[in-house]
Amino acid sequence: MRPLLLTLLLAMLALPASAASKDPEGDLKRVQQKIEQLQRAVRSDVAKQGELTSRLRESEEQVAGARRRLDEVRRRIRASDQRMRELGQERQRQEGRLAAQRDELAAELRAAYITGKEEHLKLLLSQKDPAALGRMLVYYSYFGKARAARIAEIEEAVGRIEALTAEENAEREKLAGLEKEREQELAAVDDARRQRQAAVNAVRGQIKSNKDAIARLKREARALEKLIADLRRALEQAPAPSGQPFERVRGKLPWPVPGRIVARYGQSRGGGLKWNGVLIATERGTEVRAPYAGRVVYSDWLPGLGLLLIIDHGGGYMTLYGHNEQLYKTVGEGVDAGEVIATVGDSGGQARPELYIEVRKGTTAQDPRRWFRGSGP
Repeated sequence: MRPLLLTLLLAMLALPASAASKDPEGDLKRVQQKIEQLQRAVRSDVAKQGELTSRLRESEEQVAGARRRLDEVRRRIRASDQRMRELGQERQRQEGRLAAQRDELAAELRAAYITGKEEHLKLLLSQKDPAALGRMLVYYSYFGKARAARIAEIEEAVGRIEALTAEENAEREKLAGLEKEREQELAAVDDARRQRQAAVNAVRGQIKSNKDAIARLKREARALEKLIADLRRALEQAPAPSGQPFERVRGKLPWPVPGRIVARYGQSRGGGLKWNGVLIATERGTEVRAPYAGRVVYSDWLPGLGLLLIIDHGGGYMTLYGHNEQLYKTVGEGVDAGEVIATVGDSGGQARPELYIEVRKGTTAQDPRRWFRGSGP
């Protein structure tokens, strides 16, 4: 009996905490609340690091907000353009239908004119069979009703065309307003970028020597390591995600963006620091796509990495995406493989648009190139 009890006890201990949970939704909600508290704590820490760091964060968040508003205006313009095309096509269909109905009515009227005004009298005098005469009179009444219906259809088509024309004019005015709004948002983006560049220059001006630069890199590295460790503790009670385990897709993942690797895992950064991920140079605004399904566990600004998004893939694995211009997902949201989660930028004080990628197993960084297909994007 004792060996059996021991076996059962060991089996229970081997199970993850989420497997024994009877309230996975409640567990997930509590984990999300912990992570949100963690994000607020990180923002508080950033504020304590000094005015220049806070100023950089605020300016880069302003850029993200202005870009988001601009993208929304552009989306509305595309929708308005599409609506204009649909209205134009519908008006053309109605105009074609109206022309066909007018031609048919004209043919009927010509036939009626040729028959003459005395058509009923001629019909009456020429018929010997009263039954045949009755049928012919009924047929003529049908023809008259058909002409009346045709006229009603024409009137309806004319009214529809007038309504479509009025709607087109209103949509054209709306489009003109959106174009003006787009110009204003473009100016807002440019202004936000100028403020951001001033903040970057101020931060760089604070660095007097290579020693100062290395000290700053070390502070940023410690901030990231603390964040990862805190996230790992917060995720201990998270329900296990469904689907294929992340570890089985090693070497099969698609790269989140196209581009060129400019810093590799394990490469020296100076002062004894090494890169824990890869840095990919690409175009500003390039869509960042999740390489694998998971749940967002961090979506905020972090010193050194700017606008950072972290996805938990289960089994202790996380992927990190830094230096984004915009973040499209918030903490707790699930993501599917291939879903757009952010756009590439230069946040975190970068000199050019780049995406930083890390793969973590627990708190240990792994070479991303071993997880993604090929030697690079």
